[in-house]
Amino acid sequence: MNTPRVIIPEQKYGCYIFDLDGTLVDSMAMHFKAWRWALAQNGAPYEAFLWDEFVAHGGMAATDIVTDLNGIYGLNMEPERVAAQKRAHYDYLVETEHLPVIPETVGLVRRLREEAIPYAIGTGSAIRGALATLTSAGICDLFTVIVTPDDVAHGKPAPDIFLECARRLGVEPSACVVFEDAEPGLRAAAAAGMDSVRVGAAARVDASTLVL
Repeated sequence: MNTPRVIIPEQKYGCYIFDLDGTLVDSMAMHFKAWRWALAQNGAPYEAFLWDEFVAHGGMAATDIVTDLNGIYGLNMEPERVAAQKRAHYDYLVETEHLPVIPETVGLVRRLREEAIPYAIGTGSAIRGALATLTSAGICDLFTVIVTPDDVAHGKPAPDIFLECARRLGVEPSACVVFEDAEPGLRAAAAAGMDSVRVGAAARVDASTLVL
């Protein structure tokens, strides 16, 4: 019997906000492969952005991740270029594979839709990648409100994305709960004054096993 990735709280909220990758769709391994490819193409050393560091940056905008890695490893990668290459490689991968959903959170979304309770996606992915992920997983039709870093001044761990979700749905932040799998997103939820629920981690990927 599989262990649930998340326990759905019994408390009822006025609005439910979901991160996407690793929270609704089990896409983290695919994102990791796309990142490893893009970083290798831009001269990053092998030890940059191994699995633990990748997970620690979960939910952050791609350009912010590249900027952070430049500072950590003394690199001079162009954030927009690397982010665009990562997105392109992810798009290629997601078009050739079917991504599995995380059943607990997607099941909750279906119940929320039936009960007409407001919900949204607040993701660190660009809209193109987010839609590709949802389409691959077969759940694109479930979502009408999707907020990305392009919609706000600051991405996670700043609260802007989640606050924008609440604003679009007309719900006070204090009435919202956020489902997240990564620390930057959990910090963003706390900064927004929202409750949060942690989704269990994806299976670890060893970078040495990847074919880039």
